[in-house]
Amino acid sequence: MQVTEPLRPRSRKVKILATLGPASSKPEMIRKLMFAGADAFRINMSHGDQKSKAKLVEAIRALEKELKRPTTIVFDLQGPKLRVGSFEGGSAQLEKGRKVILDQEDAPGNAHRMELPHPELFAAIGPGDRLLIDDGKVRLKVLESGETSIKAEVMVGGTVSNSKGVNVPDVVVPIPALTEKDRSDLEFALEQGADWIALSFVQRPEDVAEARSLIGEKAALMAKIEKPAAIDRLNDIIALADGVMVARGDLGVELPPEDVPPLQNRIVACARQFGKPVVVATQMLESMITSPTPTRAEVSDVATAIYDGADAVMLSAESAAGKYPIEAVSMMDSIANSVERDPVYSSRIHFTETRLEPTIADALSGSSRQIANTVNAKAMVVFSKSGSTARRIARERPPVPILAMSPSQTTSRRMGLYWGVHSVHSRDVSAFEEMVGKAKRMVLRHHLAAGGDRIVIMAGIPFGTAGSTNVLHVVRLVGDELERHTTPE
Repeated sequence: MQVTEPLRPRSRKVKILATLGPASSKPEMIRKLMFAGADAFRINMSHGDQKSKAKLVEAIRALEKELKRPTTIVFDLQGPKLRVGSFEGGSAQLEKGRKVILDQEDAPGNAHRMELPHPELFAAIGPGDRLLIDDGKVRLKVLESGETSIKAEVMVGGTVSNSKGVNVPDVVVPIPALTEKDRSDLEFALEQGADWIALSFVQRPEDVAEARSLIGEKAALMAKIEKPAAIDRLNDIIALADGVMVARGDLGVELPPEDVPPLQNRIVACARQFGKPVVVATQMLESMITSPTPTRAEVSDVATAIYDGADAVMLSAESAAGKYPIEAVSMMDSIANSVERDPVYSSRIHFTETRLEPTIADALSGSSRQIANTVNAKAMVVFSKSGSTARRIARERPPVPILAMSPSQTTSRRMGLYWGVHSVHSRDVSAFEEMVGKAKRMVLRHHLAAGGDRIVIMAGIPFGTAGSTNVLHVVRLVGDELERHTTPE
């Protein structure tokens, strides 16, 4: 029997972003993932064709309509891929200490030379810079570089096969973040109604600005932090983006592994200070691709991201191509609930000090958490046309759930990655009394409060004007409120 009631809000605040793929492409599987705990879905444009992605969107939107729950879709663009050419016999063994030449000649490589079909790299790279092949399994150090060839020494040897990826961690690679494929995929994603676009290969603020010029206001823009160069311009990049993703897989290739945890903490804290949602991603429950249970270290890793204050944690191959997609989502849901029940969780996520802007909206958002604590409120209700007020409140990490109502379906969907926010697409209000009555009805309908509880309401007057938040109101629910207010929304 299909569910017709709205899906109840999660008991946890942190969101789960699940990647869809071969193991989770059927509508019934997507539905199971949602009930297991997935709050949003990632569509990875690095694999598959646009036609198959359109079917995923269709399935998600059908589920959204059935469950009456605005559902977030993140389209993740592939970005540029640097690769070596082909090899005689398909591979070559590079010995540590040997010298190797990389050039632009379209000819099969061997243990002494290989093709690097990216002319732009030759001018950018210099002596001492590193070339990491196949996710860093083979490492080269540049000795000499010219316009057409690079001489390097093998620092870590191994087998290199056809078209393996190349990472260049020590330079800003002079290529744009958007390839022709990305531009085509971006146009497709916007036509499909993408809620968020995740931009790969971000190195500079200019990369974000270029994508923004193409996206406009059609979708929110998430900058993936996966290049060391992006760390040097982190504040500028986050300022231009709507959110960020800590893409630890590529960061862990281009940086020493021991540097990734403190960088993760720094990126999460920086995003929190800007009031932008931050997703921690890659290899979170990696062993669950083939195992029904995770390692203890993976459980601790997910918990650490949640203690750091991340808005969302993401599953990649675990839900896209693994044998146990439902179990992976359920495990992440269980970890999140366990962490948030920890008495020290609240103090941990408030280690990061958030700076308020000198605006009425920020002043009210900043004080809302203290007010909710003081009056022992059970929920916060925010009327938000653009979603900015809900984002501000989420930044403060209040102790109660945030019910965010918006007349904009686009806004309702985008808010699905905001910490602690349960979004509802609902028609706007036009008067103060209507606002109070609707807030009461909706928290009761969504089981966030009961008779006798207090709730905190935030809105802007005049109603329907984006960015006008100037009202904070505390009310108490009466016992028969739900029975007296049954008007459909």
